[in-house]
Amino acid sequence: MDLKPVQRTVSDWFRKTAGGENRPVMFDVEKTYPSLLQLDAAYPEIRAELDEVLRNRDTLPAYHDLDPDQATISDASPEQWKIFYLWAMGERAEPNSSRCPATTAALAKIPNLFQAFFSVLEPGKSVPEHEGPYCGYLRYHLGMVVPDERPPRIRVKDTEYTWREGESVLFDDSWNHEVYNDCPQERVVLIVDVLRPMPLPQHLVNRGLAVVARHVYGRKVLARAAEKAKATQA
Repeated sequence: MDLKPVQRTVSDWFRKTAGGENRPVMFDVEKTYPSLLQLDAAYPEIRAELDEVLRNRDTLPAYHDLDPDQATISDASPEQWKIFYLWAMGERAEPNSSRCPATTAALAKIPNLFQAFFSVLEPGKSVPEHEGPYCGYLRYHLGMVVPDERPPRIRVKDTEYTWREGESVLFDDSWNHEVYNDCPQERVVLIVDVLRPMPLPQHLVNRGLAVVARHVYGRKVLARAAEKAKATQA
């Protein structure tokens, strides 16, 4: 089942609802999605669990190995963009989530959670400009490991943001965006996608499509992630 035609049609509807070409780019986390601030508060615990994950950083899969649709942005250079999934399309990623109990517990308290993962950029790994495929969610970043020397930054439409450890940002992933990175050290961010706040009819459609995506797309991604995790533990 190919969800992309339906996704595009629904996404266009959501884009118009959000303001079309005048829709916001960046959002105030506290005003828009205050439940996400639980993650800011839990930064020390999340960082401790991430540090354990990074002990085996060489075994982490590339983004496009888990989701082939991301190859154009993930596999565009020799440097790797690696992923450690915690949640995908509303479903926990096992065994990964069990390795990060405090992070998973904090994520479980967030309403309308869509997906969550640690995003690891190797030194010098930039992400070419692209637009998120779906306007039904907002994307939250919590800076986890950000070097002091030439820290990477993200451009979303005409706004630039430089990550800082323990600080968060919320933005509309469906705008054109890219990551500039000439840093000699790795950068790690916790990425969390939450369903976009919208009027009830659009919200119900969004939730319904998320359930379908979980079965059609999410479980395939989680199965690949589980296979990679088991292979590294063998």
